Amino acid sequence: MEQPTLELQLQTLPDGPGVYQYFDKDGKILYVGKAKNLKKRVASYFTKTHDNGKTRVLVKKIVTIQHIVVTNESDAFLLENNLIKKLQPRYNINLKDDKTYPWICIKKEPFSRIFPTRRMIKDGSEYFGPYTNFKIVHTILDLIRELYPLRTCNYDLSANNIEKEKYKVCLEYHIGNCKGPCEGLETLENYQTQVSAIREILKGNFKESVRDFKVQMHDFATTMQFEKAQKIKEKLVALQNYQARSTVFNPKMASVDVFSIISDEAMAYVNFLQVTNGAIIRSHTLEIKKKLDETDEELLELAVIELRERFKLTSREIILPFLLDFGETIRVSVPQLGDKKLILDLSERNARYQRLDQLKQIQIVDPERHTNRIMMQMKKDLRLSVEPRHIECFDNSNIQGTNAVAACVVFKDGKPSKKDYRHFNIKTVVGPDDFASMEEVVFRRYKRMLDENQPLPQLIIIDGGKGQLSSALKSLDELGLRGKIAIIGIAKRLEELFYPGDSVPLYLDKKSETLKIIQQLRNEAHRFGITHHRDKRSKSALNSSLETIPGIGEKTMLTLIKHFKSVKRLEKATEIEISEVVGASKAKKITDFYHNINN
Repeated sequence: MEQPTLELQLQTLPDGPGVYQYFDKDGKILYVGKAKNLKKRVASYFTKTHDNGKTRVLVKKIVTIQHIVVTNESDAFLLENNLIKKLQPRYNINLKDDKTYPWICIKKEPFSRIFPTRRMIKDGSEYFGPYTNFKIVHTILDLIRELYPLRTCNYDLSANNIEKEKYKVCLEYHIGNCKGPCEGLETLENYQTQVSAIREILKGNFKESVRDFKVQMHDFATTMQFEKAQKIKEKLVALQNYQARSTVFNPKMASVDVFSIISDEAMAYVNFLQVTNGAIIRSHTLEIKKKLDETDEELLELAVIELRERFKLTSREIILPFLLDFGETIRVSVPQLGDKKLILDLSERNARYQRLDQLKQIQIVDPERHTNRIMMQMKKDLRLSVEPRHIECFDNSNIQGTNAVAACVVFKDGKPSKKDYRHFNIKTVVGPDDFASMEEVVFRRYKRMLDENQPLPQLIIIDGGKGQLSSALKSLDELGLRGKIAIIGIAKRLEELFYPGDSVPLYLDKKSETLKIIQQLRNEAHRFGITHHRDKRSKSALNSSLETIPGIGEKTMLTLIKHFKSVKRLEKATEIEISEVVGASKAKKITDFYHNINN
C-alpha cells in the first residue's frame, strides 16, 4: 500500500488519549510522545513555528506517524515511559535515564510494612501501581493510615524478637498512629486483617473502607466535630476518585503477546501488543487484504504466525479473542474478564482505530472507492439483490389530522440529493390516518416517476413499523412494482427493520455504517417533513387571522408576524408601533380593522 501523505495521516488521527511515534524515511524511530488529544497534539508540531532548532529538524524528518490509543491520560504516561525505555528514540530526553514510576509495596514479613518505592524486588512482596506521580501515592497512603493504624518502623518484628522485648514503642504509638505490635500490644492476626483490607483498597475493591469512612464522618458530625468530619469527607472523595490499576502496566501479567482482529468486506486489521514483564513495549497493526471470503479465524492464525516470526517473539502465552491451536508449546488464553480482558480490549480498540484511519484516508483520497465499499456493505447487511445506489425515504407529518403533509428524501450513493427531495400535501385522506396517507404519497410518487420514465430507486425506506410498510406495499402492488423495488420499514423505538411478509424484524449493529445511513435518511425525512408542516400550519394560521383585512397582502402579513411574533400581539399593538414596521397608511387600516371588530 502506498505511503499516505503527512497531511492525510494528520487528518485521520483520533481525538482521544494515546501515544504517538514519529519515524523517518528509513522507518527509524525519531520520537515518542503522549497526548490527551492525539489529533491536536500531533497537529501542533506542523502548525506552530518552533523556536527550538532541534524541533524544526525533527519535524522536517518526520515521514510516518503511528499511534496507540489508550483509555486515559495516566495510561498514556505509563505507555510512553515503557516505549521510550525500549526504543530509546533519538529526540527523546525525558525518561532515558531509566527512571521508573512509583509503586506501593506490601512487604512480605510479619506485621507487613506498606510504603512507596521505585524498585521492585522479587522477594514475594506485593506491588501495586504504577502511579504517574508521588502525589497520588502519598494521598493513598495518607488515606490508608487515617483508616488503619500501621507501623512505620523498620524493625524485624519476628515472634522471637517480640517475646524477648527487644523493641520499645515510639512516638507513633503515643499519638495514636500505631497500636504497638513491637511490644506485643497488637496481635499479628489483627494487624494482617487490616493489611488484607488495605490490599482490597489498592486493588480497587474499597466498598467496606468507604462504608467505614462514612460511619466515621457521621460520628464526627453527630458530636459536632465538623472540621474532622470535613477532613474525612475530603479523604472519602479522594478515595472514590482513585483508580487502582492501569491496563498499560500490570506486574502480575508476565510476558504475553496479545492479538485481536477487526475486519470488513475487503480488509482485516490485526493488532498486536507485546507485553514484557507486565509492560506494553510494542504495538503494531497488520493490514491484510482479503483474497477470498476468509474467516477471522483463518486470518488471525496467519497473522499470529507472521508477527511472531517478524518480531522474533518467544513468549509461551498468547491472548486472543477466540480459541486457536498453535501446538503444545504455546498456551492460548481467551479472557472473559480481569486484567487480560482489559488488555485484549485495548488491542481491539487499536485495531478498530486503524481501520477507521484507513477508511478516512480512502474517503479523502478515493471517494469513489469509499462509496463502493459502503454500497457493498449495505447490500450485504440489508440482504438486497443489488447495491442501493438510489434510496428514497418517506415520512408523514400532521397534528391531530390538520395540515397533513408527507416528505420524500432521496440519497444517491449514500449522500443526500436535495434537488430530488419532494413535499406532498395529503389530498385524499380526512383526519389523522398515517396508513392511508402513506399509501397515497407512495402511489403518487411512483405513478409520476413511471409516467415520466424516471429511473426508479433500488430501495424504499418507510419511516414506521408494519402498518405503514403494508400501506406502502398496497401502492406498489397497484403500480405493479412489487418485487422490482426493495422496500423496508424502520420502527423508531428499537431501530427495527421490517421486511414484507416477515414478522421478525432485522436488528443491525448499532455502530454499523448501514444503520447510520438509514438513520440519517429517516432523520432527514423527518426534518424535511416537519419544516414543510410548520410552514403550512403557520401560513394557514396567518391567513385565517389576517386575510380579511382590506388592503393587507401576504408579504405585509409575513412582515408583521415576523416582527410581533403572534396575531394577538399585533392586535394589542398601537398604530405608532405598527407604522414603524409597515408604514402609516397600512397601520391605520390594521388598527381600524381591529377597532371595528372589538366594538
